[in-house]
Amino acid sequence: MVTTISKLAGAAPGSLRSLTVAAWLGASLAGALASSASAETLTIALSSTVNTLDPTQAQVVGTDVSVATHLYSPLVARGPDGKLYGVLAENWQPEGDSAWLFNLKPGVTFPGGEPLDAEAVKWNIDRIRNPETKSRNRSWFDPVSEVEVVSPTQVRIKTKGPYPTLPDQLSMIFFLSPEWMKTHNPATEAYGTGPYKLKQFVAGDRLVLEPNDKAVLEKPTFDEVTMRVIPEASARVAGILAGEVDLAFDLPLEDVERIKKSGRADAGWVPSSRSMVVRMNTLKAPLAGNTKLRQALNYAVDKEGMVEAMLGGLGTVSQCQILTPAYFGFNQDLKPYPYDPAKAKQLLKEAGVTTPLKIELEVPLNRYFMASEIGQIVAGQLQEVGVEATIKEMDFGAWVKTYAGRDMGQMALLGQAWPTLDADGMLGLYAAANPTAYFDDKPFDEALKAGRGTTDPAKRLEAYKTATGRMCEEAPVIFLFAQPFTYGTSKKVTWKARGDDWVRATDVVKK
Repeated sequence: MVTTISKLAGAAPGSLRSLTVAAWLGASLAGALASSASAETLTIALSSTVNTLDPTQAQVVGTDVSVATHLYSPLVARGPDGKLYGVLAENWQPEGDSAWLFNLKPGVTFPGGEPLDAEAVKWNIDRIRNPETKSRNRSWFDPVSEVEVVSPTQVRIKTKGPYPTLPDQLSMIFFLSPEWMKTHNPATEAYGTGPYKLKQFVAGDRLVLEPNDKAVLEKPTFDEVTMRVIPEASARVAGILAGEVDLAFDLPLEDVERIKKSGRADAGWVPSSRSMVVRMNTLKAPLAGNTKLRQALNYAVDKEGMVEAMLGGLGTVSQCQILTPAYFGFNQDLKPYPYDPAKAKQLLKEAGVTTPLKIELEVPLNRYFMASEIGQIVAGQLQEVGVEATIKEMDFGAWVKTYAGRDMGQMALLGQAWPTLDADGMLGLYAAANPTAYFDDKPFDEALKAGRGTTDPAKRLEAYKTATGRMCEEAPVIFLFAQPFTYGTSKKVTWKARGDDWVRATDVVKK
């Protein structure tokens, strides 16, 4: 089977790809010669488009949320070492099992002078919690009962019970100016207290940032930061080798070695917290209410062969869970579904499935590592057991709108990670109340509730052991692998490598 995978993985449309790269290089060369980037500029290549500048709606960490972290300030942030540090918050502590108190740094103001104080923090969190806002991040605050202003520099967030991961979750929340919001559109404009301010935003192409000279919480480290949308991996590699791009991600593994040997740039990889899965819509036929069918699809796919052939053995086959060992709550006891086509056929028969079964597989492009190739491999192996998967390739931005709009198809290839590195956030993506769950399982939800309902680490681990075990059994996804996170850097900079999808100029060090 490895041979089959290699053939498929090598079947990329080389001629079309070459044309794309040539076109990109041609378009960019003149600009590069004209700008002759100095050490004070930083160019970052994004693999997919920025969907929104509104942090209230931002969920994609590698693009939208990472952009927000340059423009706005959170209470806390997570560094490359995985630890939380205060940004707007000077310190924070729990108050019993039903509140967290945050002490804020004084004197922080928006560019126009209005204060970023406890009132502004409360306004922002209440806005996300308000159903009329239709914030995609509203579910993160379901456990919150009230936000109380104690003083201009103290805010208390009351919860319906223990919410031990609240500070972690707040690392993804950024604060807008209530006054500015009265007359502006945060989806296309920006006005914050982050280290940078918006200079130019060309949707689908680039975003240019310049230093926010009024920033007091985090200082800019570059005179200008440009984030360019370069969907084609080979074009990102070409940009790194040409010195036109200083930092790029999701590079093919074979190119990582090529870049390192070139002497013109650097590259590497780190373990990733992102799990690749084939998400199944368990609310739609034929996957709804048919556990044996979903299990059969897991037995039908050769995950080990995929990792060996496509990732050179650097990835890790998922242990029947979407968590990697980097997450609190990882269940060491679970084992992967083995590759067993005979078992898959048997389960299909027991499930009452008449083959060939026709099913649709959505594959969002230009976001996940070798997405098209992975989709082809999965479809090819499903066909071997009598499931004919029709691949529907889609632009990532267009796919996100259907996915977030509760309109995902029967199956979709998806990479999932959660920057808090806690099971509560990652597994919460499958809680029935989450708009992107596509899974409604009461025992699973109850286990998640138990994990969130205590601050006792041992009890939390036990709850997540139950939740991951239930998810393994019910198989709302085809568990694939945790991919390595590849990156390349120009000779101008070094990057504090991290595998949690955050893209921050503050993690880049000038040489």
